[in-house]
Amino acid sequence: MTPTSQRFLSAVALQEIEPTLYDRAFEAKPQYVPWPKAYGGDMVAQALAAAAATADSDRTVHSTHGYFLRPVDIDAPVRYEVEILRDGRAYSARNVRALQHGRVVFASMLSLHTGADSPEFQPGVPEMPAPESLPTSADALAGYDGDAAAYWSHGRSFDMRHVPSPLYVTHDGHRTPHQAVWLRPFDRLDGDARLHQVALAYVCDYTILEPALRVLGLHWSSPGLLTASLDHSMWFHRPVRLDDWLLYAQEAASVGSGRALATGRFFDRDGRLVATVAQEGLVLAP
Repeated sequence: MTPTSQRFLSAVALQEIEPTLYDRAFEAKPQYVPWPKAYGGDMVAQALAAAAATADSDRTVHSTHGYFLRPVDIDAPVRYEVEILRDGRAYSARNVRALQHGRVVFASMLSLHTGADSPEFQPGVPEMPAPESLPTSADALAGYDGDAAAYWSHGRSFDMRHVPSPLYVTHDGHRTPHQAVWLRPFDRLDGDARLHQVALAYVCDYTILEPALRVLGLHWSSPGLLTASLDHSMWFHRPVRLDDWLLYAQEAASVGSGRALATGRFFDRDGRLVATVAQEGLVLAP
């Protein structure tokens, strides 16, 4: 299998359809994954793309808050209904509901902004090894066969390199609540600022719960492990392009009651903080 970003582009290629619930409606197809339920980043990115498509081109999404309500079937399209709540001089607000088989599967609120000049502050970027010095997912999974290994190696449209080692099939024994992932698309992404925001929203869900797994001594192949995204928030602080590596610094904030809360910050190679993520997820293990 050749690594390619085509799956991401196919997932966010929305087709406008006749609305039945709100003001505008779009249809999208979940990407392939080697298990029955769709990848949660599909819904986050598709809802963002749908909301942005209904706003003037002078504004981009600055925050999105969503709930994953039901599992999504990878073999059926998802309908995104967009309610236009407000269009002000600088801000726009949208409500998006995603439906499949007649049921709401994802719901989100999004705000868009024209941007403005202002004083700035951001935390410093953590020191990490250069991405070029780290093994690829394919390197980490060399010698492992099966659909899951092939998907993790090449099927996710993005090159992802972990610090410390990834949690696909093993745990290195260090139960730290911190990790970082360098990432970039396998192929160059052309397109405007909105497409690059959509790409960041899409990729951020892959690894955000991993700090919780790491602190519990688990990995994705741990027998009996059950995980699911519950809710998801994301803030875009500065313009972002995925033409080069981004550092995704992550931390487990809380684990308990069968849930885990994790946060993540995206920094570009110049050290600029471009986005922040927070997600709570279901994490159950025997």
